[in-house]
Amino acid sequence: MTTPRLTFAFQAAPTSQDPAADHVLYKEVVQDCHLGMELGFEAAWFLEHHFSDYYPTPSPLVFMAHVAAECPTLGLGTSVLVIPWYHPLRLAEEISMVNALTEGTLHIGMGRGTAKMEYDAYGVDMNEARARFAETWRIVETALEGKPFTYDGTFTKIPRPIQLRPTPTGKKVQFYGAIGSPGSAAIMADLGLPPLCLAQFPDHLLDRIVTTWRRKSEEAGRSPEATIPIAAKLFIAKTDEEARDLALTYLPRNFEAQVKHYEIDANPWEDIPEYEVFSKIFANMKQMTDPANLGPILDLNLVGTADTIARRIEGLAALGFNYVMVSSATPGVPKEVRRDMYRRFAGEVAPRFDAAFGTKVRRLAATGDD
Repeated sequence: MTTPRLTFAFQAAPTSQDPAADHVLYKEVVQDCHLGMELGFEAAWFLEHHFSDYYPTPSPLVFMAHVAAECPTLGLGTSVLVIPWYHPLRLAEEISMVNALTEGTLHIGMGRGTAKMEYDAYGVDMNEARARFAETWRIVETALEGKPFTYDGTFTKIPRPIQLRPTPTGKKVQFYGAIGSPGSAAIMADLGLPPLCLAQFPDHLLDRIVTTWRRKSEEAGRSPEATIPIAAKLFIAKTDEEARDLALTYLPRNFEAQVKHYEIDANPWEDIPEYEVFSKIFANMKQMTDPANLGPILDLNLVGTADTIARRIEGLAALGFNYVMVSSATPGVPKEVRRDMYRRFAGEVAPRFDAAFGTKVRRLAATGDD
């Protein structure tokens, strides 16, 4: 059996073992990015969340512009930008700016967002989320062509021809659409967006998502081949037992933060037709705050020894994923522990799937080049 060739990235997120000021957490994230670049990861991916303790990163693009200066060769990604909250022209401008400032690949994962509290704060109706997403993406896509254009949309009118500045560099931006169901896979295929998924979904669902996306892409006359990322929690140790103990210690805190941020008890999506799937998905999240219920989640993510994790990655690759974003930046995990796990993954797992992983870093270290 041929080992699949995969690309690996990591999630860069402000979190800590103990409460800390946001600016302190941001400095730690920058340090994580330096480490990730040195280890050979392709990119650092940033989340977007507002007004809570759950990964307080309200502007991933601002953060990425700073990291672009600190780590110029590191790719940068978002998982995800909640684009219904943005004016599409401003979003296109900022994406073009960040792409001009980084030497690495820019990955822009986009989604509708799920927290009603955030929607309410921005004065956006969640019932319009899907339509706003599609329209915003169409305008961004058109603007990044770098030509004058107009647009007559439901939410945005551009009657006078306008041309994006900064002028796009010609360096391709990789765009993705966040997907949690086969239905959303079909929608993203119609929009020409490859899927961005979470490993916490069962394999049969992930298989249907990728299969649906590829079939719909072919029906639309587009190639079914693309970079297809999946994000997975990473807890790696010398033994499976040690790794699972780490996950059972810290993952409940992650779910507790989500329960609070998304107001799970209130079920705010109950009367929003477009969010029926989310209402079902989040219905069981409170149970995930109990370590006794986390066994299946651990099996779906990257938890165990290097060998165990490699087998799980092979399974994800067999489903069609060719880009793996690992995350040890979970609430409560000490920075030393998450960095040690990134080092272990980079040294013991990634090279099995990419023989060139870290070779550029090792070459520069050997020659003393910058």
